[in-house]
Order: sequence, then C-alpha cells, then structure tokens
Amino acid sequence: QVQLVESGGGSVQAGGSLRLSCTASERTFSSYGMAWFRQGPGKEREFVARISWNGGSTFYADSVKGRFTISRDNAKSTVYLQMNSLKPEDTAVYYCAADRGVGLKLSQYQYDYWGQGTQVTVSS
Repeated sequence: QVQLVESGGGSVQAGGSLRLSCTASERTFSSYGMAWFRQGPGKEREFVARISWNGGSTFYADSVKGRFTISRDNAKSTVYLQMNSLKPEDTAVYYCAADRGVGLKLSQYQYDYWGQGTQVTVSS
C-alpha cells in the first residue's frame, strides 16, 4: 500500500507561484508513474500533469501547459508540481496519484493510489 502525502499548498495572488510536493512511503517509488489532478469547487476532478517512472516523459493539460512543470526526485520518493503565473481558475484541491502502469493515463480511474490533497487558492 503506497501512502502519498502532499504539501506546499496555500493562498497566492494571481500571477504568483507555488510549488507542491508529494512524498511517497513506498521504497519502490521509482517504479510508479505519477500525476497531479485537481478538483475545483463544484467541479469534477481533472487531470493536470503526469510524469513517467524515470522522469523521461511528461504530459500536461492544455490549461496549464507552459505555466506548470512536473518533476520527480526518485532518491527522495517525491514528485513536484511547480506552478507559475497562477490564475484564479487554478483554485482547487490538488491531489497526487500513483500507478504502476506505463503510458499516458488521463483518467483518475486509472490510478491506484491517492494523496489526501492540498488546497491552492488564487485570488485576483
């Protein structure tokens, strides 16, 4: 059972930056593909970004492309989401997720493990 713990959320003004972290309890963290999802008020959970097990492949939702960067440090069992040029519409609870498979996975139902979420609030 993989436990994921997110941190780094908070409140920021539009145009600002935040970096989210997600640390896994699993020693074989490097064998998992990792992703970030978010769920805004009254909205369904949506895909934000994904990174392959070795960091060699990344993919972003169009809404965050060019502003957000996903990365990972397997030695620290941690995945990051650097968020720049934040907009009010980025306000959401952000979740990290893990799965053992390969390939592009955009649906929350394709992920096996989830963190508890961290709140990001962007004010205009």
